[in-house]
Amino acid sequence: MSHGAAPPSTANAASGGPGLKFDVIAGLTAAAVVLPKAMAYATVAGLPVAVGLYTALVPMVIYALLGTSRVLSVSSTTTLAILAGTELALAVPDGDPTKLIAAAATLTALVGVLLMLASALRLGFVANFISTPVLTGFKAGIGLVIVLDQVPKLLGLHITKQNFFHDLVTVVQHLPDASMMTALVAAATLAVLIGMEKLWPHSPAPLVAVGGGIAASWLLGLNAMGVSIVGLIPQGFPSLTLPDVSLVAQLIPGAAGIALMSFTESIAAGRAFARNDEPRINANRELIATGAANLGGAFLGAMPAGGGTSQTAVVRSAGAQSQKASLVTASAALATMLLLAPMLGLLPNATLAAVVIVYSVGLIQPKEFMAIRKIRNMEFRWACAAMLGVLLFGTLNGILIAIIISLVGLASQTARPHVYALGRKPGTDVLRPLSPEHPEDERFEGLLVARPEGRIFFLNATVVGDRLNELAAEHKPKVIVLDMSRVPDIEYSALQMLADGDKRVAERGITLWLAGLNPDALAMVQHSGLAERLGRDRMVFNAQTAIERYIAQNKKPA
Repeated sequence: MSHGAAPPSTANAASGGPGLKFDVIAGLTAAAVVLPKAMAYATVAGLPVAVGLYTALVPMVIYALLGTSRVLSVSSTTTLAILAGTELALAVPDGDPTKLIAAAATLTALVGVLLMLASALRLGFVANFISTPVLTGFKAGIGLVIVLDQVPKLLGLHITKQNFFHDLVTVVQHLPDASMMTALVAAATLAVLIGMEKLWPHSPAPLVAVGGGIAASWLLGLNAMGVSIVGLIPQGFPSLTLPDVSLVAQLIPGAAGIALMSFTESIAAGRAFARNDEPRINANRELIATGAANLGGAFLGAMPAGGGTSQTAVVRSAGAQSQKASLVTASAALATMLLLAPMLGLLPNATLAAVVIVYSVGLIQPKEFMAIRKIRNMEFRWACAAMLGVLLFGTLNGILIAIIISLVGLASQTARPHVYALGRKPGTDVLRPLSPEHPEDERFEGLLVARPEGRIFFLNATVVGDRLNELAAEHKPKVIVLDMSRVPDIEYSALQMLADGDKRVAERGITLWLAGLNPDALAMVQHSGLAERLGRDRMVFNAQTAIERYIAQNKKPA
């Protein structure tokens, strides 16, 4: 089987039998978790709960037919919901429901188009633009924003939202105005969700919580007691929704950020839950699948969608064998829309808020921060900066900040490549960096063997040159052998640095040799004319050969 060549949903089509049974069970189990969460995420985005059901139907079906992961569950996610909500609030500041639906369709369609365009341009590698520490910080910021956003709903408060820290102060100031009955409903929901998850991981806790909330609302008349409920949910198939062309220019920047996060989350979840015996996740094929899922969903009322880690974990742990499980989950969403919509209208908003909080707080991972700090302080600071970027400047700007921090981090690493002075392990041909741990390593009078590591280009050429000058001043060699075996490529600026360096050291009576040039680096040296200047005698096969030649040239006659 060619990797990623065929949709995974067809992998077990012929076998049917046992695999189908597992897929049906997994699909129904996932529905019990995914559907309540999808409705909750719709409220995070400021949209009707029915939009969550539409997102668990259309995008899930389209991805199941096109995607390369056998178990990835595609619908709304916490991150996408908060990003979409931020963008929609800017596009429709008055919160008009009709305008919101049109804006959501436009945003989702743009996300789909951008993902498919990225596939056409072979941009699957862009998923790696955000480093893991920065993504940890970004998600922690998102998690804090979502939790604070839902707290007023838990307490029956209404506040004017501005930014994270202002909203935090406002919530604290309004605590005396909280609705006791709403808080009790929220507390009961949280107890069910947290208790069931601890006793029974990946349980249908959201379904139990939502069912309990609806039952309490109906039996006790919670709405009459001041507890806000979801209200009327349209029953039946989602209606055709057309994007608003006039909003395209305004929504494109936000759609680009959402598309990036959708793909990043999808590819991460798909790879995390892929087994060794399953086809490899094809990044560009995933762009097509998630793009088509969003584009198709846009016309049938869905919000931006992507693969979710937590819901995919449920699908995998329930024994899913193929994307038939997702088709079963989508069928459950359709049945819910057709049969249960009136009942869902009784659902307390505090219950939905509790579901959102419980399944969003996992984005905040203090242990990951501590693990990052244990390994490298610099990357820990990047994670903290990404988190603060979200809290201070908003979620969409937070994506840009996260990417910039990642790129700055990459630049800082490549701008200071290691340049080692090498010694030879006694009795071997092994060359390794000189260090106090190995004082017995052989050194050769008048010879400095130096090894730079990594690509040398305009950003770090001067740093490499300065480090070589420091080593030359320390060792006072007659010959410098530059071991280039760990340098995959040399850019023009670096070639100029090498040529100028050869002239400068020659003026001090030092000869420069190049050893171990890789094919690409060798080609650059030859094309630049530096090879002619050095001649064959100063371009050596490897550093060990250079040492032997130096010893032979300087061997005193008997």
